[in-house]
Amino acid sequence: MSLFQKSVEKKYLNELDTTLVDSKYKVFQHYFGNPAIQENIRNAKEEQFQEGFLRELFVTILGYTLNPHPNFNLTTELKNIANSKKADGAILKGEDAVAVIELKGTDTTDLDKIETQAFGYKNHHPKCVYVITSNFEKLRFYIQNAVDHLDFDLFNLTREQFSLLWLCLAKDNLLNGLPQKIKESSVLQEENITKKLYADYSKFREAIYNNLVLNNPETDKLLLFRKTQKLIDRFLFIFFAEDRLLVPPNSISQIIEKWKDDVDFGDTKPLYDTFKKYFHVLNVGRPKSGNRQEIFAYNGGLFSEDEILDNINIDDTVLYEHTLKLSQYNYETDVDVNILGHIFEHSLGEIENVQAEIKGEKIDSQKTKRKKDGIFYTPKYITKYIVENTVGKLCEEKRAELGIIDEEYAKGRKNRKKETIKNLDDKLNDYRNWLLNLTILDPACGSGAFLNQALDFLITEHRKIDDLRAQLFGSGLVFSDITTDILEKNIYGVDINEESVEIAKLSLWLRTAQKGRKLNKLNNNIKCGNSLIDDPEVAGEKAFHWQNEFPEIFAKGGFDVVVGNPPYGATLDDLSKQFITSNFQCFKGNFDIYSAFIQLAFQICKRKGFWSFINPVSWQSGENYILLRQFLLQNGKLEIAIKLPYDVFEDAYVDTGIYVVRAINSIDYKSLVYEFPIRFKQLGDLSTDARLKKLPSQYWSELDSLKIVLNPAYYELLPKLFKNTIPLNDISDSIRGILPNDNDVSKINNSGNKLYFSGGLYRYKIERDFQYVNYGDHLKEKPKDYSFFQGERILIRRLINRQFQIMANYADDEFVNKKDLYNLKVTNDDYQIKYLLAIINSKLISFLKIRGATTATKDDFGQLTLSDIRQIPIKLANDKIQQEFSECVDLIIQQTNQFQKTQNQFHDLLQVKFNLEKLNQKLQNWNELSFSEFLKELQKAKIKLTLSEEAEWMHYFNEQKQKAQTLKSEIEKTDREIDRMVYALFGLTEEEIKIVEGAV
Repeated sequence: MSLFQKSVEKKYLNELDTTLVDSKYKVFQHYFGNPAIQENIRNAKEEQFQEGFLRELFVTILGYTLNPHPNFNLTTELKNIANSKKADGAILKGEDAVAVIELKGTDTTDLDKIETQAFGYKNHHPKCVYVITSNFEKLRFYIQNAVDHLDFDLFNLTREQFSLLWLCLAKDNLLNGLPQKIKESSVLQEENITKKLYADYSKFREAIYNNLVLNNPETDKLLLFRKTQKLIDRFLFIFFAEDRLLVPPNSISQIIEKWKDDVDFGDTKPLYDTFKKYFHVLNVGRPKSGNRQEIFAYNGGLFSEDEILDNINIDDTVLYEHTLKLSQYNYETDVDVNILGHIFEHSLGEIENVQAEIKGEKIDSQKTKRKKDGIFYTPKYITKYIVENTVGKLCEEKRAELGIIDEEYAKGRKNRKKETIKNLDDKLNDYRNWLLNLTILDPACGSGAFLNQALDFLITEHRKIDDLRAQLFGSGLVFSDITTDILEKNIYGVDINEESVEIAKLSLWLRTAQKGRKLNKLNNNIKCGNSLIDDPEVAGEKAFHWQNEFPEIFAKGGFDVVVGNPPYGATLDDLSKQFITSNFQCFKGNFDIYSAFIQLAFQICKRKGFWSFINPVSWQSGENYILLRQFLLQNGKLEIAIKLPYDVFEDAYVDTGIYVVRAINSIDYKSLVYEFPIRFKQLGDLSTDARLKKLPSQYWSELDSLKIVLNPAYYELLPKLFKNTIPLNDISDSIRGILPNDNDVSKINNSGNKLYFSGGLYRYKIERDFQYVNYGDHLKEKPKDYSFFQGERILIRRLINRQFQIMANYADDEFVNKKDLYNLKVTNDDYQIKYLLAIINSKLISFLKIRGATTATKDDFGQLTLSDIRQIPIKLANDKIQQEFSECVDLIIQQTNQFQKTQNQFHDLLQVKFNLEKLNQKLQNWNELSFSEFLKELQKAKIKLTLSEEAEWMHYFNEQKQKAQTLKSEIEKTDREIDRMVYALFGLTEEEIKIVEGAV
């Protein structure tokens, strides 16, 4: 989506006071449209005109009051809250900055270059919503983030464009939050249109397919389904082309109306025959004749002859109803290519179900194509970031190599030598030629999100060349028609799904289609195949040999850039798994397809090129991914690594990260890394939201495990955490509990059964609930030694809590537990068991183990392996120190037991008094409620107290709550004391303690 959805933008523009806007536009044109003033602005230094620019545009035209006038709402040089840096200007509401303004001179032609600086100022002002950047000639407007923006050419602004500038920046509009409101309305409108259009699109596809099966029984169903998709693609292109005037408007509705008239006169010709003629016209073209408009031959393969589609039968009613309904959408103002991108992605999920049904396979609702093949829609802010940091990085390096400096072009040609002008022009020509030879690939392209983003980036880069040339020669700006060359020379994609390939082509056609220009034939660039398997005996017709498919690319060493969101968690058959295991060493041990795609990226990427994927974070630290990390260490340089917050991908319950890697050997370097707060909700632009830190590669490359943690402070603490320590495994034995069969556990104590723990384990707390288990060798899993369930031991829960802390407690009574608890017995008499428990439960150890294990920081069911637990460092300490820890542990266990007893007594009273079989979550945590909230929860349980009963209960409730809260405070105090003792034991400074406390 552009910054605003077109129909929403139009609605608000129509509400403007046209008389006021007209008068302001005249004032605007009198100044910014004056050629003499424009020339003076171009010749002015940045500092000379900053205040003048603010005064002429923001005060005279947009209505602001500049400091030091009374009641000012516009100021120059606004200082950041946290440091001494200053924005060039700011718009204020009260004392708060709601917009920051960053200004440069006209010699700064590329406003992209100051985007990060401007958002750096925004991030220091909590209530800032808008960012405005300008070089006095061009102005750019952002809302909240840098994913989308509006551009205004102030020297060539039309009346229509000025209306939008006024809508966004006029004082009353901006200070009343109107631009943000328009954006929010735009997002909502886009979501609504997407849902409605997708529903109609899906119904059309389903109706067409069912009708084709009914009317064409001799044709294979799977083939009919694929042709259904192609037919839908044709109609969608026509709808899009009509509203963008690429073909005569209302073509579909006119065809239908004429067909209806013919039917009324007795004609029995099917509606589809007329549509086929129109498809033919779009394929070969039609000259203007009389009242008939010219139709250009778009083709590109979409409308070329198709033996199946040219000979099938479709009922008139199906085409009539659905084409008419879909033609009612406005594909110019309501439906943009991004909405279609969402629809295309979602459609891939339905395709899997239909194909399974055709093949007679059982449909697993949990394994649609998106899940089975590991396909998930990639948000624009991610595709944008990845393309900018791969393709953009290469472009930046090439411009520097050629010596292209924007300021040199801003000087123009006046009073400069011809040789200088020619040299500057040659640099632009060399840069354009280099750009046209850049090759960008998505090896699992889906519906083409990354390909479209790369296309947009390259179009913008070519426009920057045009802009520099216009400045150099003083001519008007003329954009080169370069999209055809970009599509044919720069953009490549492969996908295993034929439907994805066709949809990716369509999405590129829709984005680039222009009146009178043939659609690009994309068959040589966007191909269907199995990116990982080149053996036909394994992959059949999908076998894909990279060197054979793209010989001209590999003759030059491979692709310059490989980007994408490759599948993860995909289902593989045994033969495919064997092939990939044999050919991709990174796949061994983990059997996750994304690890093979990472190795593939190295193999098909040119040396010194870039690859960047969105991947699960598991490879960073998982033991079964060490071969992958070794491969990275030997073959690449990790430039950027960002762990994304939860829920970035809808329906993908996997924690993911963005990784940018350069295909170059590098031993000692620094990566830019960042971990988003786990439940960060306002993610909108990675370039400004990610606060990147430098991580020296030796921090992880020198570890035996090669674990990559995206927090330099983690590694900097490691020397202290391991100094004078021994691994927990050296002084203890540990196992997992049992894995019983379904019928092994019972509430009945049969002869020979063992007591079986079925309660809950928490930090210093055991909720005791028991059943009985038939213990013996028939169990699926059990330790060799039963003594792990007897005597003094530490029980550690495999899952961590929601506060990202290890949960462990002491036990000495006999009972068997299941495998999600680890049992640890001390084997060295020099170490007291409760001293070890204090260290295991400390925040410091949780920081060490959880931050160092991606399995522990995931959103759902974060956990630590037994191997993680066994490697906990235990500080060597004398008996006195250990005894102090043990006494604190005894105290906190006693306090926790008393707190638990107080809670349970209140639970029991509620259940007995009011005959409640089960308490809801809030009543279980009654001590966290106010008395009025407590009464509301009773009412939900259909319990109504009289006034006298309420008075009696209020006294008792408050008394028990005070008791529980006092105990809870004592527990927290003891817990903090234990943490303080652990910090002191390991010698942490106050700054280091803050790092740990902030992370756990």
